[in-house]
Amino acid sequence: MTTSPLPAWKVGNGAFTGLSPEHENSPKNTWNLDDMSTKDSYKLLTSAIIPRPVAFISTIAEDGTPNLAPFRHISHHPPLLGVSFSLSPRRPKDTRENILATKEFTVNIISEHFIEAANATAVEAPADIDEWTVSGLTMEPSTQVKPACVKESLFSMECQLYFSHDISDLKTSDITNTLVLGLIKQVHVTESVLAENGLTLDPAKLRPVARLGGNTYARLTDAFDVPRPVWKTVRDTVHELTERKSKKFL
Repeated sequence: MTTSPLPAWKVGNGAFTGLSPEHENSPKNTWNLDDMSTKDSYKLLTSAIIPRPVAFISTIAEDGTPNLAPFRHISHHPPLLGVSFSLSPRRPKDTRENILATKEFTVNIISEHFIEAANATAVEAPADIDEWTVSGLTMEPSTQVKPACVKESLFSMECQLYFSHDISDLKTSDITNTLVLGLIKQVHVTESVLAENGLTLDPAKLRPVARLGGNTYARLTDAFDVPRPVWKTVRDTVHELTERKSKKFL
C-alpha cells in the first residue's frame, strides 16, 4: 500500500495540476461517435475506459458443449457503457434520479491528479449541495447534452440514456439496484494523452485510477501485451489435447 497522490488535499482544492503539467495547456480533440467507424470507436473506447476487469465467462451449450471465453464490459456497436446504482434506504441517489428524469449525463475518466477531488464528491451531502463546489473541479460545457464535463478529466464522454432497468430484492418487491446503459454520443480527449496513432490513449499518460474494495484505490502500473492465439497455429495441439482428454474418461 502507498499514499494517495495528494494526502494533504482539502475540500474545494480541485485538481493537483503539478502531477501532470503537460496536460494543462494541451487542447482537446472531440469525436462525434455517430461519424466514427465501429472499428475506430472500438479502438478509442477500449483504450480509454481503463482499467477494467475481464469478464471470464463459462457457459454450456444446449447440446452440453462447454465454453470458456473472456469479454469486456463496454460496447462499441452501438457505443454503450453501463452504470449500476445501489439504492440507499435513507434517500435516492441524486445521479440516478437525474439520469432517469433528464435522460442525459457525462462520464469522465478519473486520473491520479484529481482523485482526491473526485473522491470528495462521494460525501453524503443534502440534495441541494453542489458537489462541484465540494471538489473544486471545473465545469466544462458539453456539446450535445446539458450536464457539464469535468475540465480536469483527460477523457470525457457525453451520454444519453439508452436503457434502464430496476432490480428488485429476490425475497421482496423492493427495488435495490438500477442498471443504466448510456449511449455515448461524443467524446473529448486531451491531445497530450493520445498515442502516436492519434486515436488511442496512452495509459502511462492517462494514469487512470481503479476502485478496489473499501476505501482503496489503485494505480495502473505495468502494462504488457498478450497476443491472441491464432487457430491455425494451435489447431493440431488442441486436437491432440482433446483426444487425450477423451481417452482419459473412457
